[in-house]
Amino acid sequence: MPDGGRRAVMALLVAAAALLGIPASAQTPPSAAPSPAPCRSAEHRQFDFWIGHWEVARPDGKPAGTNRIESVFGGCALQEDWSSAAGGYQGRSLNALGADGRWHQTWVDTSGLLLQLTGGIRDGRMVLSGERTSRQGGTVRDEVSWEPLPTGRVKQHWRSSNDDGKTWTDVFVGIYTKKR
Repeated sequence: MPDGGRRAVMALLVAAAALLGIPASAQTPPSAAPSPAPCRSAEHRQFDFWIGHWEVARPDGKPAGTNRIESVFGGCALQEDWSSAAGGYQGRSLNALGADGRWHQTWVDTSGLLLQLTGGIRDGRMVLSGERTSRQGGTVRDEVSWEPLPTGRVKQHWRSSNDDGKTWTDVFVGIYTKKR
């Protein structure tokens, strides 16, 4: 293709990208060689035990739902997609190790709940916690832990407190078993 034709095609592609809202940094390929993957450290792999497509049951064995946890963005984050067994209730989270050395999770679901949790590995479990405002205007403290079990399963325990951590209520306890 003549040089003028290449310039015209490139100009058309840049204009189309701009119309689609693609940032300028993503419109042109980088001229330098790609840098090594930034998320390969042992700390970035701490939550990998949760990766999989899971059947989740309550402690009494009754189905709670399904959860798919996938590594995304070249191993820099985990994405969770939850569906309840009862149907209708769904949620999604994005989990990543921050520059502060702590794990961060942002959870959003079909009830309008937003959780922003932070933490890390404690006693062999991933433990994330945070505070939010209740619909009544009070402060709720949430703590969610994920524990890898010797059988290859994972136990998740979510509890909350409305009195600054003096008393806790179980919100959810689930046992994850990998789907076949």
